[in-house]
Amino acid sequence: MRILGIETSCDETGIAIYDDAAGLLANQLYSQVKLHADYGGVVPELASRDHVRKTVPLIQAAMKEAHCQPQDIDAVAYTAGPGLVGALLVGATVGRALAFAWQVPAVPVHHMEGHLLAPMLEDNPPDFPFVALLVSGGHTQLISVTGIGEYSLLGESIDDAAGEAFDKTAKLLGLDYPGGPLLAKMAQQGTAGRFTFPRPMTDRPGLDFSFSGLKTFAANTIRGNAADTQTHADIARAFEDAVVDTLAIKCKRALEQTGFSRLVIAGGVSANRTLRARMEEVMQARGGEVFYARPEFCTDNGAMIAYAGMVRLKGGTRGELSVSVRPRWPLAELPAI
Repeated sequence: MRILGIETSCDETGIAIYDDAAGLLANQLYSQVKLHADYGGVVPELASRDHVRKTVPLIQAAMKEAHCQPQDIDAVAYTAGPGLVGALLVGATVGRALAFAWQVPAVPVHHMEGHLLAPMLEDNPPDFPFVALLVSGGHTQLISVTGIGEYSLLGESIDDAAGEAFDKTAKLLGLDYPGGPLLAKMAQQGTAGRFTFPRPMTDRPGLDFSFSGLKTFAANTIRGNAADTQTHADIARAFEDAVVDTLAIKCKRALEQTGFSRLVIAGGVSANRTLRARMEEVMQARGGEVFYARPEFCTDNGAMIAYAGMVRLKGGTRGELSVSVRPRWPLAELPAI
């Protein structure tokens, strides 16, 4: 069975073809980073228009890469939410139209379920149950996962997501958009301990997060110190350490609360090397395991949508003939299969 996956939730157009026997056959990705860089963030209308230009050519490229003809595709999966409504509608419209033309099922996919299942694309996928840390520019959530669609929200950010805080702090440091990866690179040159940032909401019970105040603390630290390269690197190091420590503390609490021995980290921030190293330490100390996708599958991509679509298709999910997207869509609303 082969699934064509279409991802257009924000600023990356991802197309992939997944075969349940042979694995990933094609993976095409176009990033709009340069398009939005001058604006310091994603411009929804520009994002939608660029998806219109790129989606069909990338589908053609993926079909060629996989040596597939339309009759070889058994279903079309597309991101139906959450995300930018205009961007979502592009992928949903193209996906629904192709499924109708090719007379195959259309499968609407939850974007965050795609991220959550991305580690399943690796050679050593996690077994259920596990705690999932979904950490990206738009989401920071801890979820108890006992099966496909069996998701229970344990905690989430009450303001800025971790990735959003990374990007905003990077901007304060004068880094280009998207600044999160650039801040992480700068932090590698920083001196540990020169600055000490708070670990927000770790001094009280619960599994919720708050990163807005950490960003403000960074802004005050930047204003109160010299603007030389090393000082900025030291501030970046202190900020990254604070975010990573906060995530690690909350993950340990979630593991203790659930009694699970496996941790999955997914989403764009899960590509952060410091975060991965810290989570490895946490799980080794607990005698457990941590799982994550390769870096190219941490950010938005079509492969995770194709895989999630495959899982949902086998569970009986079929899209309606009409095109429908959900810019806001709680993960806990997904049905179990």
